[in-house]
Amino acid sequence: MKKIVNYSLLVWSILIMASCEKGLSDLNVNKTSPTGLDPALLLNQAVINTSFPVKSMVFDIGIVQQMVTPNGGVLAGANFNQDSKDVTSQPLWTAYYQSVIKNTYDALTRTKDNAARSNMYNMTRIFQSYVFMILTDEYGDIPYSQAGAGLSDRVLFPKYDRQQDIYPKLIQELTDAATALSTKGTIETGDVLYAGDIAKWKKFAYSLLLRAGMRLSKIDAAKAQSTVQAAVAGGVITDNADNAYIRHDANFTQPIGGTLNGSEAANFYLTKPFVDQLKNTSDPRLQAIAIRYVGAGSGAGQTVAAGSTDPSKQIGMPIGKDNGTVGAAATADGLASFYDYSQVDRRRMVKISSPVFLVTAAQTNLLLAEARFRGWITSGTAAQYFANGIKANMDQMAMYDANSAVSATARDTYITANPLTAGTELQQINTQYWIASFLNGPEAFANFRRSGFPVLTPNPYGQPNNPDVPNGTFIRRLTYPTSELSVNTDNVNEAIARQGVDKLSTRIWWDK
Repeated sequence: MKKIVNYSLLVWSILIMASCEKGLSDLNVNKTSPTGLDPALLLNQAVINTSFPVKSMVFDIGIVQQMVTPNGGVLAGANFNQDSKDVTSQPLWTAYYQSVIKNTYDALTRTKDNAARSNMYNMTRIFQSYVFMILTDEYGDIPYSQAGAGLSDRVLFPKYDRQQDIYPKLIQELTDAATALSTKGTIETGDVLYAGDIAKWKKFAYSLLLRAGMRLSKIDAAKAQSTVQAAVAGGVITDNADNAYIRHDANFTQPIGGTLNGSEAANFYLTKPFVDQLKNTSDPRLQAIAIRYVGAGSGAGQTVAAGSTDPSKQIGMPIGKDNGTVGAAATADGLASFYDYSQVDRRRMVKISSPVFLVTAAQTNLLLAEARFRGWITSGTAAQYFANGIKANMDQMAMYDANSAVSATARDTYITANPLTAGTELQQINTQYWIASFLNGPEAFANFRRSGFPVLTPNPYGQPNNPDVPNGTFIRRLTYPTSELSVNTDNVNEAIARQGVDKLSTRIWWDK
């Protein structure tokens, strides 16, 4: 009897302990903490983080001679034909792999086998393809097939794919994803790019396909033509209502706008080639874009009262000047100091809440103009696409700020005075593409290398013995960041051995 009682007490004690442990376990579970993020949030985070970083202004925008600074140190880059790698501002590589590709990869993993989220899966495929296109255009060979798999698959040292292998995969990915999008599936209204609008996402995808096809114009004309034809058949962005752009506000500020309204407000200037192009053709976009703080002798002199948007007063900073030489250049131009040169208007065009345009009707119409001129498509005329591209870009100015709007009269007068002219079609089309891509550094840089236009004079800084960029040439790519060289050493060295020396002057595959 005593044994039975003891056994009963033991069983009872175990039951009580188990119950207590279960209670403690329940207490330790945070029922309000999510175990996984909704893929829509991951895609949105990726979109927002794609806004071009400050490093794009230092390199891309400087390489194509739209904005430069005479200052060195952390701002050294295209202005000095100098490779600055990481320094203090985050390179595009780090910004995109850590804050964009990581999120898109996670979103794809969570939606790939979920039929109810098919549209989200394919929207993410399209956006990820856009980002990979930027990365490979900037650097050449990059991690692609293994990129983003660090957390899920423990691929901590991804291999580099060849650019000539990446482009066909991007073309296939865009084609398949656009085809798979369906209005019969779940409409993902939470996405910040198009609020789940299937028609707009399809146009975005096919516009990227058009862009990818045109990239191949030098290296593989046949593939370029077939890709362009497929894109046009699918339907591309030809109206500003369908533009792909990132919206910013006080919580999600525009990176370049934040910099130009902060510590570097007095350090970046519109260039002489860019201002002269607009000024010499009476382009109304100059008044929309530029401001000059007349008589400014320092940054403190750049006051609202001193600011003028009068096109006739705009003067661009010469290329290839530093702090030791820019003062003499300013004096020669009749200015009080280099602070007196024209800038992009930070109170209109590059506010902290300014939009960042990724793919626009202006760009797409201009690519269609070139495709039609080459005979790759038969619809429309090159002249009409050309005019439509200019019109779309001028109308787009109002989306930055009401005070940057170009009037219909000024727009139409310019278009009439600057028709597409026989014998100079490619130069005209791609010069307009350069203007239409202002502030979209990666795209302006890529199309400049592809087309060779506008006609620019190579930056003379440090010549004739510049170690990074041979005399009389341009920067052709960005170099791999220090983090890759020091951590993913074997794979990056394999890519360098295959692609060519890791220098600013090395040409990527489609730029040969």
